[in-house]
Amino acid sequence: MISILFVDDEFAARQNFDILLKHHGYHVELAESVAKALSLLKNTDFDLIITDMRMAPQTGLDLLRMAKSIAPNTGVIVLTGHGEIQNAIEAMKLGALDYITKETDYKEILLTIDKALEKRLLKEEIRDLRNKLRSEFSTKQIIGTSEAIKKVIETLKRVASTDSRVLITGESGTGKELVAETIHQNSARQDAPFIAFNCGAIPKDLQESELFGHVKGAFTGAEKDRKGLFESAQKGTVFLDEVAEMSLETQVKLLRFLENGEFFQVGSSIPRKVDVRIISATNRNLESLVEKGSFRSDLYYRLKVVTIHLPALRERKEDIPLLAQHLLTELNPKVHTSVKTLSPEVLEVLSDYSWHGNVRELKNVIERALIFSDGDKITLESLPEELFKQPPSSQESEHLSTNGNVSLEDVEKDHIIEVLRKANGNKLLTAQRLGIATTTLYRKLRQYGIE
Repeated sequence: MISILFVDDEFAARQNFDILLKHHGYHVELAESVAKALSLLKNTDFDLIITDMRMAPQTGLDLLRMAKSIAPNTGVIVLTGHGEIQNAIEAMKLGALDYITKETDYKEILLTIDKALEKRLLKEEIRDLRNKLRSEFSTKQIIGTSEAIKKVIETLKRVASTDSRVLITGESGTGKELVAETIHQNSARQDAPFIAFNCGAIPKDLQESELFGHVKGAFTGAEKDRKGLFESAQKGTVFLDEVAEMSLETQVKLLRFLENGEFFQVGSSIPRKVDVRIISATNRNLESLVEKGSFRSDLYYRLKVVTIHLPALRERKEDIPLLAQHLLTELNPKVHTSVKTLSPEVLEVLSDYSWHGNVRELKNVIERALIFSDGDKITLESLPEELFKQPPSSQESEHLSTNGNVSLEDVEKDHIIEVLRKANGNKLLTAQRLGIATTTLYRKLRQYGIE
């Protein structure tokens, strides 16, 4: 049975609504004041509150504000006079589901109650769905099935639910910010801000101001007070990318902040305090920088409570086909294309390439290939030339040098054609039999005009 709390300081109004609501199957509790209503709310769960706006000493707006903290999931309808619609609008802004004027007939009142209960039920369903999604760890943007990536995901699952500081290491382009965002989105801080700060992109003399803020007149150009990133990220997460580029002066201030969450704005002597989680990242060897004196050892150990190392793309080549297909799907809308897949030959080339720019470079290659693709499939012709121009390994060079001294190019071309014929055109098998990389084979096929 739906339970409704009706609040009004007029006896007649309470009596009339009691009869109306009970007649239509609702359980009803009555309160003649805000104080009585709050007492009932503390001990009873109600589906809906209907409250008059004009009461003394406390009003319906007062009840609405206090009910949000005592019974945040209980819906509220406000009852108001015809000439007091502005008060009802104010109540709606504060979270009321709807309002009823005292001149409204009983059919309209019942219809408004039904609509309010539907809204409340919908809000509950949305809230339950959000809670369910939050309970399921999501790594939808971290693509891969390699052991290296599985290890990263397992670490993320363990660390995300904590407030521990995390240091992410790895080459440029491996996805350090993506991992930091994944930690944030799977944490209790997910509804608060995630703010990324690239220490290498900000001049060192401005880093402190950017992080901690400044007051008017603190330095030339400080024309007004300004909040720093830490204060803007209250209850959320701050991601310090390229933390190795942070100045020693700012490192000292950050160390002090990590100790108790307190900081001073530049030019101020008033301490401030915020609650944020720190995730940092670097593509450099911090231990080496500590030895050289360019990075504080005490700060290093405070930042690396948990370390997550992201492998280079060439160290997890089995993930490249899956990553390439994911990037193709992701980039199609941006490039205004509808390419569905990549040819097997393209996947072979991508898997053989060294990818010194890691996932970021792969993403650029896929975007470029989409631009130059004509059909529904990315083919070799769409790939940039540099993918076919990797210098041969010493093993490849040694193999090629054994083909004799007479017309080396002709001998090499004939030999490739012969092996390709025996492999029935299978380029992967041909490359294996020649003892060279597939990318080298494709480069030779283009060089010699072999179809």
